[in-house]
Amino acid sequence: MTEGTPEPSYHVAGQKLAATRPQQGLYVVATPIGNLADITIRALGVLAGADLVLCEDTRHSATLLDHYGIRTPRRALHEHNEHARIGEVIDRLGQGAAIALISDAGTPLLSDPGFPLVRAVREAGLPVFAVPGASALLSALSVAGLPTDAFGFFGFLPARQAARRKALAQEAERRDTLVYYESPRRLAETLADMAESFGADREAAVALELTKRFERVERGTLADLAARFAEGETRGEAVVLVAGAPERVVAEADWQEALAEALEAQSVRDAVDAVAARFGLKRKEVYDAALALREQKP
Repeated sequence: MTEGTPEPSYHVAGQKLAATRPQQGLYVVATPIGNLADITIRALGVLAGADLVLCEDTRHSATLLDHYGIRTPRRALHEHNEHARIGEVIDRLGQGAAIALISDAGTPLLSDPGFPLVRAVREAGLPVFAVPGASALLSALSVAGLPTDAFGFFGFLPARQAARRKALAQEAERRDTLVYYESPRRLAETLADMAESFGADREAAVALELTKRFERVERGTLADLAARFAEGETRGEAVVLVAGAPERVVAEADWQEALAEALEAQSVRDAVDAVAARFGLKRKEVYDAALALREQKP
């Protein structure tokens, strides 16, 4: 701390609190997804005490940092300049700096910039610390009323319908809860594509404006939700949660017949792969059946 430089601090409920400079390293700091009160005391201390705060958008982050009286220098780090700034950040960390990384909202790296930087810092042998907190992904899971014991997060789907439908087709048979982020202008289209790819009756939920004044979670089938959101304008980015595919009961005679037909035209390997994928079966079970069928041939 140079002479004349104010001691790092932050404000909470009108009280000024001193901040201690963190040890050397990159700090991945979660920030609120809407309600400014949803930030941890540790996060405030790290942001106030760090040598630099890397922001996805410095103007956006100013709302949060100014609200808590944090005066730490800020620099932009986003998808367009991240690779160019990695060397500079690593140099500063190597000289002993403590640098905080934040996104516009929530936990960095979840559909936000930061992964190339974190990987490069790790590969340079420098420390990286998590400062956990708000996350739209986890917040939506906690209130949607869908299973949370296993889930897959897929971020934003492709904007073009053909690519979006292709991506959805690859996830249609997954048994875990599926979680996506989506922009308000594409929400109705995406829900309609999900109804087409996953089935109109698949249970789902859409979480909007989480932690904000007009927070709401809409539940229903994909067909119902697609119709509901097609009726009017939606505000705020959405978290879309879709129940996993139901367990399919497959008659052994059906897949055995399909396997016999596949073996007539394909190699054992290709036939087994095709039937296992089509019926959602374990590959070894299908492979053993294929060998048995081959042995029965004269």
